[in-house]
Amino acid sequence: MKKILLAVAFCLLLTNVLAQDFILKGKVESNGVVVPKASLRLIELQRSTQTDIDGEFGFVALKAGKYQIRITAIGYQSQVNKIDISSDTVLAFNLIEQKEDLREVVITGTQKEVNRLESPVPVEIYTAKFFQKNPTPSIFDALQNINGVRPQLNCNICNTGDIHINGLEGPYTMVMIDGMPIVSSLSTVYGLSGIPNSLVERVEVVKGPASSLYGSEAVGGLINIITKDVSKAPSLSADFMTTSYLEHNLDLGFKAKIHPKVNVLTGLNYFKYGNKVDYNHDNFTDVTLQDRISVFQKWNFSRKENRLFSLAGRFLYEDRWGGEMNWSKQFRGGDEVYGESIYTKRFEVLGNYQLPIKEKMFFAFSLTNHNQDSRYGTTSYIAQQNIAFSQLTWDKKINNHDLLFGAAFRYTFYDDNTPATFSQPENTYLPGLFVQDEIKLAQKHSVLLGMRYDYNSNHGNIFTPRFAYKINFDEMSILRLNAGTGFRVVNIFTEDHAALTGARDVIIKNDLKPEKTYNVNLNYLKKLYADNGNIFTFDVSAFYTHFTNRIVADYETNTNQIIYDNLDGYAVSKGLTGNLDVSLNFGLKLNAGITLQDVGLVEDNVKTQQILTEKWMGTWSVSYLINKLNLGIDYTGNIYGPMRLPLLNEFDPRQPNSPVWSLQNIQFTYRGFKNLEVYGGVKNILNFKPTRNNPFIIARANDPFDREPGSFNPVTGEPVVNPATNPYGLTFDPSYVYAPNQGIRGFFGLRYNLR
Repeated sequence: MKKILLAVAFCLLLTNVLAQDFILKGKVESNGVVVPKASLRLIELQRSTQTDIDGEFGFVALKAGKYQIRITAIGYQSQVNKIDISSDTVLAFNLIEQKEDLREVVITGTQKEVNRLESPVPVEIYTAKFFQKNPTPSIFDALQNINGVRPQLNCNICNTGDIHINGLEGPYTMVMIDGMPIVSSLSTVYGLSGIPNSLVERVEVVKGPASSLYGSEAVGGLINIITKDVSKAPSLSADFMTTSYLEHNLDLGFKAKIHPKVNVLTGLNYFKYGNKVDYNHDNFTDVTLQDRISVFQKWNFSRKENRLFSLAGRFLYEDRWGGEMNWSKQFRGGDEVYGESIYTKRFEVLGNYQLPIKEKMFFAFSLTNHNQDSRYGTTSYIAQQNIAFSQLTWDKKINNHDLLFGAAFRYTFYDDNTPATFSQPENTYLPGLFVQDEIKLAQKHSVLLGMRYDYNSNHGNIFTPRFAYKINFDEMSILRLNAGTGFRVVNIFTEDHAALTGARDVIIKNDLKPEKTYNVNLNYLKKLYADNGNIFTFDVSAFYTHFTNRIVADYETNTNQIIYDNLDGYAVSKGLTGNLDVSLNFGLKLNAGITLQDVGLVEDNVKTQQILTEKWMGTWSVSYLINKLNLGIDYTGNIYGPMRLPLLNEFDPRQPNSPVWSLQNIQFTYRGFKNLEVYGGVKNILNFKPTRNNPFIIARANDPFDREPGSFNPVTGEPVVNPATNPYGLTFDPSYVYAPNQGIRGFFGLRYNLR
């Protein structure tokens, strides 16, 4: 009987122990860095939680037993661990960063976080390490090694520029920071260089239509600059670089935890170039002198259930000038010594707030203020642009439908001293609604349907539909088809630098109608894993864009004027682009791309090539790490086919088309010090300059105010051929530019990161 009682007592005790509730808690890290917002799921119990801003998590009321816990986080490899719970338990998990770029999470294509393989829209990703292979003082310069993307300089004197995607000019490209379209037309031309490289996590590029999600400006594509996550950023980072041209660039970044629930990341960029250079002996500066400072700050707030709340702000000040070698600020705006001087001040504030409700809804906003005070010789351009933008999105999944609803509102104030706002400042209201539905048709097939409606207070209703179809042949083989429409309102004086500089008169022939486009893009991606560990990725696209009401600048009818009008015909941009990524098991990595494009204007059944647009281009980067020496070697470059150049008349002796030209660079990086990298190398090792095979670059640099007697008709003011004073019948003009004037130069830098 005693034995029976003891057995019963033991069973009751065992049952009580097994029925006891236990606590499981711990932390998720990656190489010592906490991982917030990591998802943890107990598979057998179907219970989930997320890590907080300190990487910590917890489960309560767990019964004793053996479980499997799955851990996933954006940017890290997923893992499943077996755990045994018999008492209160504390565990630590270490995640491995996701190195396969096809597994990376992208945002730009669909306005929601999605695995790159699963995105119906092809998105190219370029990390900070990619840009470090050819270090530059600005994002504008860094984009030169992306296939199909070309930074275009628009003036030989002040070096203003924009970004071309697949041959389409800068105003057709939307540039964003953290998904906010805060880079307006003014700063697309002047302010893109002010983003601190030290705070850039990656750059996402979409080539082709994106108007249904991002609005009418995203006609040719968009560039989204993603800044670093505060929790993952180093405690301190610094990058200093100098060149033999005496360019100096400093990037600083640091973060601080000012409250248990508040983290702040701060970035500072300072660029200084004050060395006058005139190697082509035309008495004009070859390279614009610049003094630029930019401060960026990003705040992350910890909230219940890890809901998102972030704020960011940026201030930019830039003072740049170019002109005759003896120019100084006392001549600014005068007619004694020619100079182009630009003062820019810019403020930006942007934020993203997840609503405290069960549904996944986000409210995002941005405010920008851009002030510019410019002098182009005696021409004055003083402008102010303010933009307020807000957007509410609702991310909802219903069965096989992945829905996104959105409402957006943009207000733009623009005022300047040109005929564009002669009577009164321009106020534009642009409310909009959009909806997107990604439908999973089958295991390998999905379709995306989108529609956006905007109401422009000046031009009325705007409809921009979108369609995408994706086929996954297997896990590493994808075909995507994208199509859509675009609509763009043009402001000549903010987008076309040629309208402001030089001695030409600006003529707007008629009331300019908005441009409309129809776009289609076909993309195929394939990744191969060889048995020996080598990895090959192929990415090929075909694109086509058809324009109606294309606004073009006529430089040729009257060499003393620039005449703007809607094209009486249509314009086409079409071509093929391909990328190849190779990672070999002995440490060699290769990235190469080529783009073939045909961008032309058709009027009266006559087609002409668009000015300053190459017919083909190629880019490459080759990297090799010698582990024994802790030495990395990077060889990068690009090559461009001929492009039609803006000549002034039939007697202009400059080349009508650019030659095939290439910018190539080599860099050596030593990584043998703790937290410190030392790098140096040579840029433009072929020493290419656009002056090659040209008698001059700037037309009539000897007479920038067009006043030399006998050179111009005293009645009409048009240039005349005079063998003594004007043998080619030209006027002063600095718009003949297609490549940087900087030749071969060395560079040296230090890069420090403290975790």
